[in-house]
Amino acid sequence: MASDGSKQGGGFFASIAAGWSTFGSAMSKSVNGLLGYEGLEVVNPEGSTEDAEDEARRGRWKQEERDNYWKMMQKYIGADVQSLVTLPVFISEPNSVLQRMAELMEYSHLLDLADECEDPYMRLVYASSWALSIYFAYRRAWKPFNPVLGETFEMVNHGGVTFIAEQVSHHPPMSAGHAENEHFIYDVTSKLRTKFLGNSIDVYPVGRTRVTLKRDGVVLDLVPPPTKVHNLIFGRTWIDSPGDMVMTNLTTGDKVVLYFQPCGWFGAGRYEVDGYVYDAAEQPKILMTGKWNESMSYQPCDSEGEPLPGTELKEVSLVILSFFGCLYPLLAKFYSVKSSD
Repeated sequence: MASDGSKQGGGFFASIAAGWSTFGSAMSKSVNGLLGYEGLEVVNPEGSTEDAEDEARRGRWKQEERDNYWKMMQKYIGADVQSLVTLPVFISEPNSVLQRMAELMEYSHLLDLADECEDPYMRLVYASSWALSIYFAYRRAWKPFNPVLGETFEMVNHGGVTFIAEQVSHHPPMSAGHAENEHFIYDVTSKLRTKFLGNSIDVYPVGRTRVTLKRDGVVLDLVPPPTKVHNLIFGRTWIDSPGDMVMTNLTTGDKVVLYFQPCGWFGAGRYEVDGYVYDAAEQPKILMTGKWNESMSYQPCDSEGEPLPGTELKEVSLVILSFFGCLYPLLAKFYSVKSSD
């Protein structure tokens, strides 16, 4: 990354160019060398370099579309673009934001387990694993359509859960959702703040998510990590969420903090999540580790965060392709056909 002085002196492209100048040969697969755009890097998160040049040249857009769209978007660098820009329809999936919100209910049985659990720390293990389950949808990098003001989506008796969501604001976009079964009540206000960075966009969640476990009346507050969408215009679009996800038991003060590892060069560290369940005095009680696209495991630990002797890692959840997850291969096929036209 460039220094603060570089950012002040030369603007966005100058700072990026200065930062990347130290990497020399690593630029061979960047858009700079392939298309002549300074400061825009193509990343292939799957770890292969064989198709990097092809992705940089082709992407999802035709050459003329990319050039025209890039010229239009340059003036929005650094801005919140939710209400400023009309996005082309071919970057979207045939799905709405309200439907995407309902996907979090696919693994609601983990909240059922949290409600039934006597151990307050294991309760957070189950609840945080449920919160992680939505990230399997990030394998689908296409944007869902924004609902119109007042639009609703209802899902009735999906595994015993009833869910309803409504678009309550158009500018800025904001949605509200509610779900319930015999074990929990889920309420969410989905509001985002964005920052356009050229070939990527940062998305910051500023809404509120609360879960009430009915048996003991425990209230859980969820703060998800920020999200970064890479290669919006050039290359293969992919999504990462580096940072902390914090779930706090507002009743007892216990909390779980899970750190999403940022994706490094050629996919290093992608999907990895690590963290601890803490008591109200912020002493670690259970360590958690895994990948958000596969599974999470847990193990009791001491006050230093080291595993307790005689204990072993146990798996708490497995992300599988079920009703919502099966959308990924179907949509992937749809878009691969579309991009070849």
